[in-house]
Amino acid sequence: MKSLLMGGQACIFYGAAEFSRDTDLVILADTDNLERLRGALAELEAEVIAVPPFDKKHLDRGHSIHFSCRRPDVRRMRLDVMSKMRGVDAFPSLWERRTTATIPGIGTLDIIALPDLVAAKKTQRDKDWPMVRRLVEANYFAYRDEPTPERIRFWLLELRTPELLLEAAAAYPVEAADLESTRVPIAAARREEHTSVEHALAEEEARERQLDREYWLPLRGELEQLRHAARNLH
Repeated sequence: MKSLLMGGQACIFYGAAEFSRDTDLVILADTDNLERLRGALAELEAEVIAVPPFDKKHLDRGHSIHFSCRRPDVRRMRLDVMSKMRGVDAFPSLWERRTTATIPGIGTLDIIALPDLVAAKKTQRDKDWPMVRRLVEANYFAYRDEPTPERIRFWLLELRTPELLLEAAAAYPVEAADLESTRVPIAAARREEHTSVEHALAEEEARERQLDREYWLPLRGELEQLRHAARNLH
């Protein structure tokens, strides 16, 4: 089955610990893959616990399907499945960029790439923004002495701590100059204006939160319609 671990469990893998009882997956929502998923859910004795029901059309719209596992060894484990997210590429691109790891006692595990996880965490929820910062900082501190073009680009585009963005812009002036038109906080960091960097980062977060609200507004309406229909059936 083509699926990628994301959410809190993926955050733990990338060094930004987040306690989570849920397992979040992004999947390829084609017919064959969904059949494989149905088989895996049957083995876990997983049942849908909320709207929407498990249906490809809801996954294609961007909804998350919520399951609770009933099998004794995984009882009450919650599984959330998505196939589409705001601000994140379609699954085939995510699959090409995935991280594959071998976990003792589990085996091979496919995990959403760090930049894609960061993009997926840019939501309207208060708890997600500290995690975005921790994810990027964990990578920066782990590999600051082993920079690559891909890492430098990631740090400049995603660091959310003013002091570290100022440091990165000074350390990589050519790359920062190339990217400053892409991200306002980089331009402020190149001018070494700490206060301007702080303001630009705050405005960037506010803009992403608003985009996420706008994205979810029609989807929340759809969920309410589904809840209403489910209540009428009972």
